[in-house]
Amino acid sequence: METAMNEATKAPKTQVNKTKIESYDISRSDETLHLATDLAKFIKDNKLTTNVQGKEFVNVEGWQYAGSRLGIVPIVDHVINVSTESEIKYQAKVTLFDLRSGHTVGAGFAICSSKEQGKKFYQEFAIMSMAQTRAIGKAYRNILAWIIRAAGYEPTPAEEMDYGGNTTDAKVVAAAPAPQKAPAAQVAAAMKAVPAEPVAVEAAAPAVAYATAAQKEEIIRLLNHPVITRQEKTKMLLNINRLDEERATQAIAKLKKAIDDRENGESAAA
Repeated sequence: METAMNEATKAPKTQVNKTKIESYDISRSDETLHLATDLAKFIKDNKLTTNVQGKEFVNVEGWQYAGSRLGIVPIVDHVINVSTESEIKYQAKVTLFDLRSGHTVGAGFAICSSKEQGKKFYQEFAIMSMAQTRAIGKAYRNILAWIIRAAGYEPTPAEEMDYGGNTTDAKVVAAAPAPQKAPAAQVAAAMKAVPAEPVAVEAAAPAVAYATAAQKEEIIRLLNHPVITRQEKTKMLLNINRLDEERATQAIAKLKKAIDDRENGESAAA
C-alpha cells in the first residue's frame, strides 16, 4: 500500500516535466531563451534560411514562426503604389499585434522596386507582394532580432539582403569564350523580348482593393470586446490581411451583430 501511494505521489511530477510549452512570454528572458532553442531547430528542420556570402539569414517564415510562438501577429496597414513611368515601386507598412495584451507592439516599413537587381521583369503584383513580405520581416526584426541572434542566425531578414541578382551568371558568361556571332544573336534575342515586358504588365490582373487601415482598426477594436472568444479573435487576426474592403465590411457587421446578440442574450438571461 505504501509503495502504491509513493508511486501515485510521483506521477504528477513526471507529467509536469513532460509538459510542452505551447507559447512564450517575450517579457520573460528564461522563456525567450527556450524559444531561441526551439526556433533554431524549427528553422534548421524546415530549411528556412538563405546563405549570403557564407552567412545564414532567416526567411520571413522563420520570423513569423518566432512571432506566432509569442502570440504576435502581423497586420498590413497599407500598401502604397509609388510607381513612375519607368519604375514599378510599392511601399508597405506592417504593424505587430499582441494577442495577449491587445496592443500594437511594433511596426516596419519596406519598399520593393523593379529597378532592383534581378527584378526588372517582375510583374506588378510580385513587386507589391515583396514589399509586404519585407515589411513583415522588418517589423519582426525590430523587436525579435536578439532572439534570432540567440538562435544562431544573422539578425536581418533574408528578404532584405541583396543576393547579387545575376552577378554570378554574368561573370560566367564573360569568362566563357563566345563565338563571334554570339553578340548579334544576343541583340536579336533582346529585341524580340522587348515587347514582352509592357504586355506582361498590361495583362496583369488589377490590384485587389484590400481592407483599409481604418477597417482593420475597427475589426481589432471589436475583437477586443469581452464577449468575443480568444479563438474567434485569433482566427480573425490570422486572416485579416487577406480581407478585401467588401469582406472587411461584412466582418465588421458580423462582429457587431455577434456582440449585440450576446450582450442582449446575457441581459435577458439575467
